[in-house]
Amino acid sequence: AHEVSEVLLYKLDGVKAETIDFDALKAAGLIETRAERAKIVKKGDITRAVKLKGVAVTAGAKAAIEAAGGSVE
Repeated sequence: AHEVSEVLLYKLDGVKAETIDFDALKAAGLIETRAERAKIVKKGDITRAVKLKGVAVTAGAKAAIEAAGGSVE
């Protein structure tokens, strides 16, 4: 079974990287150790534009990222 680590949207504000991918999330300590994938879930708000790359997002989280001027690839 592939472990998916859920990352709360508001925590992306604390990730230093402009482009946020799985490795950036892991480096920021937001991924559970054995997880192989991550999914961003809408909880709280994001206040800056980030570029999310190769990470799953819920529809609500995607809308919030785009509303803040960011993008999801």
